[in-house]
Formats: sequence, structure tokens, C-alpha cells
Amino acid sequence: MSKLPNFEQSLTELIASPSISANCISWDQSNKGVIDIMASWFESLGFSITIQQVPESRDKVNLLAKLGSGEGGLLLSGHSDTVPFDEQQWQSDPFSIKRSDDKFYGLGTCDMKGFFACILQVCKNLPKGKLKKPLYILASADEETTMSGARFFLESQLAKPDVAVIGEPTSLEPVIMHKGHMSHRISVRGKSGHSSQPSKGVNAIEVMYQVIGALIELKQNFVDNYQNEHFSVTEPTLNLGAIKGGDGANRICGDCYLDIDLRSLPGMKDEELVSWLSEALKPIAEKYPGRLTMAELHASSPSFAEQEDAELVTFAEKLSGHYCKAVNYATEAPFIQQLGCQTIVLGPGSIEQAHQPDEYLAFDQIKPMEILLLSLIERYCLQD
Repeated sequence: MSKLPNFEQSLTELIASPSISANCISWDQSNKGVIDIMASWFESLGFSITIQQVPESRDKVNLLAKLGSGEGGLLLSGHSDTVPFDEQQWQSDPFSIKRSDDKFYGLGTCDMKGFFACILQVCKNLPKGKLKKPLYILASADEETTMSGARFFLESQLAKPDVAVIGEPTSLEPVIMHKGHMSHRISVRGKSGHSSQPSKGVNAIEVMYQVIGALIELKQNFVDNYQNEHFSVTEPTLNLGAIKGGDGANRICGDCYLDIDLRSLPGMKDEELVSWLSEALKPIAEKYPGRLTMAELHASSPSFAEQEDAELVTFAEKLSGHYCKAVNYATEAPFIQQLGCQTIVLGPGSIEQAHQPDEYLAFDQIKPMEILLLSLIERYCLQD
């Protein structure tokens, strides 16, 4: 077996292999390079390797590495893709590791290729023949966009672990709750015409103005009536994210669309949110028959909640020295949880660095994460 890389070397290899996930085709990339690197590492350590081609994707794959046999065990899960980047705002090459101020800089260092580099270091010294239950490592595709990798992994039912840890950047604090996410495009089809004769057209921007007013009222309804004190933003949120309409100042706007984002509290169902949206827009739709439509931009991601008294949660709190918490962003946790396992989100690095120029992973997050991983493996894979 060839010598495996140390942490810095392994992180350097992962960062140097671009795996951007984006809705925009010009940005979107395959993640096969990253998956091939990890498959080689874990195969050399005795893991069995399964690579899944994700259906209806742009050449995206999942990796499942398994060590040991039997039922249950531990799943360590993370996504292999990164977000796009603004090159002009970076102070260094996003695809080359830069060491500075006790930090590793690079695209994906904390979100979340650093987690896989930590796993590799821990797995080098595992007593492989002594595992009583299996250790699984999942590297999924397209978490940053559709979460299609995690969705397909759930459908495939390739693993049934007892517990799962998703290594998103949480500053080593266990996360047991997060909001759901869905996004829609609201479109208005007006009737174009010359701006000097407004009564002969239907201005789609003016109709959208009424739509926005109704949505702002719905936002306030969320604030007034739906609260969960576990979250720093306690209500469901509705964001007006992007708008486009019209083609000239001297023409009545014939078409306008608005993209919105909703983040639901645990316990809220997608059907409820869609119903609230439809009810909010119903008076406008009735006023302008056939001119208002709403369509999902991509499949929604459900909210997530693990029991506060679950054994994994209690153990993770003891290991990390932190109480469990809730976060406002979404992860793959609800899909992994549906495998039937206790699930938490716990990983190195801060979410404050994720999706930012000059993303970094601080040195002081690495060794504690490796200690956490080793303790989790010992408890859930090495003990009866």
C-alpha cells in the first residue's frame, strides 16, 4: 500500500480537484475527480467502495465506503461539492491551499472537504479486524443545489446505520435541528404595448408589485403566529431573492418573474407552505385571470429535528463539550435520518466562512475533530 497523505496533503488534493455545483450550466462541474481521490484512499485502507451514478444529473456521483460487516454501525456523511466563487474577491487561488495565520485557505476547506481529510487521518490507524459493526463513509453529490445525491442515496438504501454524523461546519457543536427550504418562481404574464397607452396593456411589473405586497403581509403573518425559540431567527422566513421584468422604458411590461425562498420550521409541511402562498396570492390571481403562475424552482428540502435526549446527542454533547443547538441553514440530515438512524450535524470549521471569499479552516478545529471521530468510531463500531 502506498503511503497515504497527511492532513495538509489530503486537503490540498481535494481542494485542487474542482467540484462546483451550480444551477448555472456554465459553472456546474462533475465531482468525479474528488470521488476518485477518496475512493483510492479508502480502498487502500480496506474499505469496500460503491460509486453511484446520480440519475438525471450532470455526471455526478456518490461514494459509499464501507469497512466491516454486520448491521448498524456509524455513518460519517458529507457532500463532495462546493459553491461557485468570485475570483476577484479571493486573495489567493481558490483551488490551492494557502497556509496563513493558523488557517488553511481554499474553496471547500470548511464546507466541507476538510471533514473528509479528518476522516482519512483517523481511519489510517483503525484496528480494522476488530470492528464489531460497520463504518460507512458517504460523499454525496450536489448538496449545494438539488441535494440529488442524498435523495438518491436514501432511495437506494445501501446502508442502515445505527447513528449518523453529517460533518457540515458547526464549529464542533452538535446541531440537532434546522429549517426546511423551498424556492418558487412566481410569474406574471401581462400584455405588452406602447407606454403612451397604458390602458391597452397589462403591466406585469404593476401586477408583481401587488404580489410583493401580499408576500410581505405573509412574512409578517409568519412573525406574528409561528415561532420556535430554538432558532436565532425564530420564525419561518420568506425571502424575495430575484426579480426580472420588462425590456424597455417605453414599453408596457409583458412579463415579470420573482424568485422566492422559504425556510420552514420543524413540523411544518411543504403542503402548508404552498397553501399559504396560494391563499396570499389568490385575490391577485382572481383579479387577473390566467396571468399569475407559481412553479417550484427545484425539489424542496425538509426541516430536520433529532430528539434532544437521543443517545447520540447526549454522547456528542459530552464529547464536544457543547450543548446541542439549532441552525437556520439546511443540510442533508433529514434524508440521512430517514435511513432510520439517530442523526446529528457536527463538523469542523464555522458556517460563517462557508460560501465566502477566502474560505478557511482554522488549525484549532482539526485535531479536536479527529478526536471526536475516533471516539464515535470506538463507541459505535468497536463496541458490542
